[in-house]
Amino acid sequence: MRDRDHTKMPQGRDIPMLLLGIIGIGTSGPIIALSAMPILTLIFWRNLWGTMLMAPFARRHQDWKNPAFRRAALIAVAAGSALALHFICFFLAMRFTTVAAGTALTALQPLFTAYFMVRLGGHIPSRAWIGMVISFIGVLIITGIDFQISTRAFIGDVCAIACAALAALYMTLGAHAQRTLNTSTYTTICYFVCSIDALIFALIKGDKIVGFEAREWLLLLALTFGAQILGHTLFNLTLKRLSPAIVSLVIFFEVPVSAILAYWWIGQVPPQGTIPGVLVLLFGCVIFVLRNRETESSTKAQ
Repeated sequence: MRDRDHTKMPQGRDIPMLLLGIIGIGTSGPIIALSAMPILTLIFWRNLWGTMLMAPFARRHQDWKNPAFRRAALIAVAAGSALALHFICFFLAMRFTTVAAGTALTALQPLFTAYFMVRLGGHIPSRAWIGMVISFIGVLIITGIDFQISTRAFIGDVCAIACAALAALYMTLGAHAQRTLNTSTYTTICYFVCSIDALIFALIKGDKIVGFEAREWLLLLALTFGAQILGHTLFNLTLKRLSPAIVSLVIFFEVPVSAILAYWWIGQVPPQGTIPGVLVLLFGCVIFVLRNRETESSTKAQ
């Protein structure tokens, strides 16, 4: 990805799409907390419904006629598996370690994404790295730093770090696949593969797949529309124009949004560090943005 500016800030329609995406993905935590459906079953259904919603748009674009379709489709398949493993690692982390520690370590995603961009030949300036690290510290403040020392917590922490790396891989693969595929085609393949992977794990584990009350299906519908369509799909749309590093940086804001929605919907009091943490998070983003503007100014001067 040498030919892409990995610090280019969103413009035009990408800004409202990212804002809606943050709200959409921020609904995931509170809705999952309200649902009694097994996690793997939730992953299966939300991705299958997401596939069904995107498939008609994919059919209209007919990307399969493109000679480069097969290679891009294989990348989309890999992205779908990475997404499924990301979800599984996240929920394992929530089970084995504290929610605060798991959430904080999962927020390493932008740093992993930036690392992948560098490994693929991209360039991330030092000030941009500093901005991302400061933003990550903001997330630590919001969630509270309560890492525990035990074998169980260690396993959970490793799962959370793996979750962050897999999310970064999913974003990176998605950006690459969408150089050839339309977003609707990419998400149809990706979500379908993710749903099948989740179904296999659910059947192995013995989780219930059907036979839930109407309330559970309504919550699943909300999860699909919010986290899957408004969240993942809109973020994937922006990957057509923005670097995965930028999109991942924006996802930092999922943490405070989820905290606010959890308070509003289910009465969970936000951590005491929410306000100062958001301020630190914003400060890190400002450093990132100012670095980008300095680069633009020097480019124009030349």
